[in-house]
Amino acid sequence: MHIVNPITCEQIALPSVITIVQVTPVFDETGALCKYIYSRDTTEHRSTTDPQAVDLGELRQYLQKKAFVFYDASTGGYIAVLIHDPDGQLSFAWLGDDKWTWLKLRCFFQDCVYKDGMLYAVASLGEIHAFDLRGPVVATELIAGWADIFSCPTFYIVQAPCGDLMQVFRSQHVVDCDPCADTSTHVHYTSKIKIFEVETMPEKVVGINSLKDHVLLVGQNQSLCLSAEEYPQLKANNVYVTDDHKYLTFYKNNRRDIAVFDLANNSSEELVSPPLWSNWPTPIWITPSLTKLYPTLDNL
Repeated sequence: MHIVNPITCEQIALPSVITIVQVTPVFDETGALCKYIYSRDTTEHRSTTDPQAVDLGELRQYLQKKAFVFYDASTGGYIAVLIHDPDGQLSFAWLGDDKWTWLKLRCFFQDCVYKDGMLYAVASLGEIHAFDLRGPVVATELIAGWADIFSCPTFYIVQAPCGDLMQVFRSQHVVDCDPCADTSTHVHYTSKIKIFEVETMPEKVVGINSLKDHVLLVGQNQSLCLSAEEYPQLKANNVYVTDDHKYLTFYKNNRRDIAVFDLANNSSEELVSPPLWSNWPTPIWITPSLTKLYPTLDNL
């Protein structure tokens, strides 16, 4: 496992995947790694419950969900965080560590953000957990819960440029959910987005109706909140969404939900027409700074 800069191709090694609790290596008679045993166990200790032999190139389909890299100003170090299966577990490693550390007995996480030395992670029911990863023992705290547990939304957590935390609620509908129909006709689209400001002291969430002059970008990537003034190509008070629905793993030829959602009138429009049906990989938003990578661009 590596962190890769897609523009410069610079790579930084991460701890081996076999140091994740749910992964066990299998070696052949020559001592070479030939496959993995993947466990769906979510208890504190390794278990033989429902193990599965997985080829080397297939583990990512069962394990990896979302990855993050955060900078900790107090230590000057970087933290890599994984949301991975089974059931949306969290594991982290400081760059230079030789293994992943599992945040035990927590699951169904969907998104993370790092702020003021704390990792904030939002789970599938909207509850927000805070983790202090800097000590020898990880300290945890429940920041907020959620009452609307039956709508099965996707949650994101993002830091605004002003420093505030926001929780984003996204609901998606499917146009054709007939199990007998061709799976290529199963089209998802974003039908609703709600945004809440998160106050860690006191611990509560407050609904907000507008982003004002800001923009959100959410999907399989790290969630972003940007100033529309600094990025004039983007529309203020809009949320740019990419498809991160679980069905992508199985129906790779389906149309992708890539759109811009207008919070003022609760409507969305496609960014590309005709819509994209690209089958790989999952779409993400990136914000490369080309002038930092190539300073000579400033003179063009």
